[in-house]
Amino acid sequence: METKTLFNERRSINFFDKTKEMDEQTLKEIINLAVLAPSAFNLQPWRIIVVKSENSKEKLFKLSNTQDKVKEAAVNLILIGKKNAWDNSNLVWQEMLKSVGGNKQMVDGAKQAAAFLYGSSDERSRKFAESNTGLLAMAIMIAAKEYGVDTHPMSGINFDGIHNEFGLREDDTVVMIIAMGYSDKSKTLYPRRPRLMFDEIATIL
Repeated sequence: METKTLFNERRSINFFDKTKEMDEQTLKEIINLAVLAPSAFNLQPWRIIVVKSENSKEKLFKLSNTQDKVKEAAVNLILIGKKNAWDNSNLVWQEMLKSVGGNKQMVDGAKQAAAFLYGSSDERSRKFAESNTGLLAMAIMIAAKEYGVDTHPMSGINFDGIHNEFGLREDDTVVMIIAMGYSDKSKTLYPRRPRLMFDEIATIL
C-alpha cells in the first residue's frame, strides 16, 4: 500500500469484530516491520506485552476505563519504555561495536553521550524511553494497516495500575496500549475530524 494511502486510510477504530482472531504470524510480521522505527543510538528502549487471553484482557479492561474495545480487539499491545536502556547492559552496544569495525573509542564515546543525555536524571530517562517508544507505536499502527489490521491507541489508562498488575520492572514505564484487530463492518465510524495544518501549527524562524 502506498504511504499516502496508509495515512489516509488508517483510523482509530472504536468497534472491533470480536469474532475475528489475528494469527500469530501476522502479528509477528507487523512488529518485525515496525521495529524499523528509529531510536536514539539504535538502543530500541522498548518491549511489548501482548494481551490476548480473556483473563488478561479482563485485567486490562478494568485498568483502561472499561473501554469495550479492549475486550473486542483480537489482541492489545502494552508498549513499555525501558528507562535504563542507555546503560551497558543493553546488548545493542555489542552490536554497535561490530558494526563500526571494532572501533571501541567510537562506541565508548556514544555510551558517554547516551549516559549524559538519557541517564543523568529521572526526567531524561523517562523522556528517552517514552519518546522512542512513541515512534515505535506509530510504526506499529502504520505497519498494521499494511496488513489489513486495524488499531486504536489509548493513553486514557491507569498507568500505575497496569505497571503493578502486569508485573513490570522498576525501570519500565507504560507508554500506551494499542488495541489491534479487525473493524466491525456492521458499525460506522464518525467521519474523520479535521486536522490542524502546517500554517496553523508550524513556525518558521
